[in-house]
Amino acid sequence: MAKPSPPAAPSESLPPPQMQTALDSALDDLIGYAMRRAQLKLFQNLIGRLSAHDLRPAQFSALAIIDQNPGLMQADLARALAIEPPQVVPLLNKLESRALAVRVRCKPDKRSYGIFLSKTGETLLKELKQIAVQSDLDATAALDGEEREELLRLLKKVYQD
Repeated sequence: MAKPSPPAAPSESLPPPQMQTALDSALDDLIGYAMRRAQLKLFQNLIGRLSAHDLRPAQFSALAIIDQNPGLMQADLARALAIEPPQVVPLLNKLESRALAVRVRCKPDKRSYGIFLSKTGETLLKELKQIAVQSDLDATAALDGEEREELLRLLKKVYQD
């Protein structure tokens, strides 16, 4: 009885790359899938650049929101970041340990704290904003200026609805 021949190596059984259908082509018509793929590309680019400052995108976002809204409460920051309030605590602990933000007890309600950027946080945020803009531009280099503006307009229309 003859032994069956071994299966062909994967590279031998697949057509050349130009003839292959993308493995995820079944999802090509789903906006959510396309948005998630684009978001992953953008975040991977940004994560790489922020890692030089030992920060993550959520921490950068928190710094930008605090800068725009000095004195906001933790619950408001959680809402702005679209995360659960308990998730804000470790995020703020990290920012405080790096001397980038401070929590200040509110006078009217001694149980509440307002969040502010420190001088160090303000200085770093200026640099981080430039990094984020350049990261966005690089990750969307396939788009021209008008396409980038249109994409941003459409995405805002989706999430602000």
